[in-house]
Amino acid sequence: MKFTICKIIYAALLIAPTLTMAADYPDKPVRLIVPYPPGGASDTVARFLGQQLSARLNQPFIIENKPGATEQIAAGYVAKSPADGYTILLASTAGLSVNPTLYKGKLPYAPEQDFAPIALVVTLPSIVMVNPSLPVKTFDELTAYIKSSPTHLTYASSGAGNPSHLGMELYKRSAGVDVTHVPYKGGAPAMQDLMSGQVAMMMAIGPESLPMAKAGKMRALAITTAKRSAAYPGLPTVSESSGYSSFELLHWFALVAPAKTPAPIVSRLNQEINEILNQKENREKLIGLGMEIDGGTPQRLADTIKKDRLKWEKVIADSNIQLD
Repeated sequence: MKFTICKIIYAALLIAPTLTMAADYPDKPVRLIVPYPPGGASDTVARFLGQQLSARLNQPFIIENKPGATEQIAAGYVAKSPADGYTILLASTAGLSVNPTLYKGKLPYAPEQDFAPIALVVTLPSIVMVNPSLPVKTFDELTAYIKSSPTHLTYASSGAGNPSHLGMELYKRSAGVDVTHVPYKGGAPAMQDLMSGQVAMMMAIGPESLPMAKAGKMRALAITTAKRSAAYPGLPTVSESSGYSSFELLHWFALVAPAKTPAPIVSRLNQEINEILNQKENREKLIGLGMEIDGGTPQRLADTIKKDRLKWEKVIADSNIQLD
């Protein structure tokens, strides 16, 4: 009996510091690491979250951009950071669900072992964009033009292994066309070269690219959602084109922390994020930016990471996609 009581007391003594830490969290600035340069959708989401969390938790959430290597630099950095809730990562499909297959055994982190999932934040569709000089106005016309063009065409992506890369590679193999991949360190520089005509096309994240299309600097042909999106009225889906009935390409952003971050801290951040996403004005703002709201439990994020890893693993294998 005395032994059992001692065990309970000992366990309570071990737990008490963690509970105290969570109750006081955060008591200093928190760094939110973004894997891409400023100016893109990831940076927009991070700064929105940073402002909201700063206001709610009364501590600065400082945005740090660490671009490069398709999120490996940022993710590797966070994976090796102290597990105290003061360094968190704005992760995405590319870093956590695609990279494990493309860089098997070579990543500086293990997505399902080195991170504590916090919450899904938003999902973003991509839009097939072309330089306005291309004489095409539909997705089917693009395919026909590529096949008949005497000039070899190029496409941009926001990084090798990013969904903007894999989606185009899947399209190439499905359509039997040949265009050359030109990877960039983020969506913003890729679209700059698309607008200037350095590259001909791109499957660009909607919120990043649609304003440019509305300004006439690039042309939108189709969206990569399974069904037409209310955020992009009038834009047909790729799946409406001949031979692409099951084509879908979505990109999500989520927050994760280093593994072994105390569960009460993860729970606190998850609660705050869900409350932020449930506020009407925040939902309207994000939807207005062309983003779909997610949220949910840490387990939902963990399940999504695994589900998408298996999906992309199959796509990469079936399409024989290899890094350039």
